[in-house]
Amino acid sequence: MPLVPMLKRPWHDGTGGCLTLCSLSHQCLDAAMPPRIDDVMRMCCDLPAHQKIKVSVHGSARGAVVAVVGALLGGLIMGPPGVAAGGAVGGFLGCWLVRAQFKPLPQILMGLPPAQQQKLYSDIMVILDSLDWTDAAQLVALVRADPTLQRLVSTTLLSYVMKELRAEVSFGD
Repeated sequence: MPLVPMLKRPWHDGTGGCLTLCSLSHQCLDAAMPPRIDDVMRMCCDLPAHQKIKVSVHGSARGAVVAVVGALLGGLIMGPPGVAAGGAVGGFLGCWLVRAQFKPLPQILMGLPPAQQQKLYSDIMVILDSLDWTDAAQLVALVRADPTLQRLVSTTLLSYVMKELRAEVSFGD
């Protein structure tokens, strides 16, 4: 599919605000994004928003580093008992840092660079290839109306997030 600039979509008001799809709770995609990629990205943002899926990208490694540094500093200052105390403090601090890094999946998806959006689009289109839609709202309705299709799209989306973005996934609040 050639990358042609999108002129004006029915839900884009030209100022960066959304007209009809504001319930998706995200910012409008770039107006230059091709229409089909735009529609698929909006659908990918809509599904996890209702399932309250949150994602942490690179958070667990940062938390582990904080725990190790805490144990090291504790050991240097207080000896062997300091390793345990520093590890505990570092572990709690690392846990707090990782927890703060979880963001709603739609927010992560909206920040993807074009190359990653294209990869996600290709993965999702394997499932949606037989569907015919006119805009994002219709695509969202078609996917929501078919539980099997919704499950396949969700599974593919989560697989992409875990493999390509190397992210942790959390469900619920």
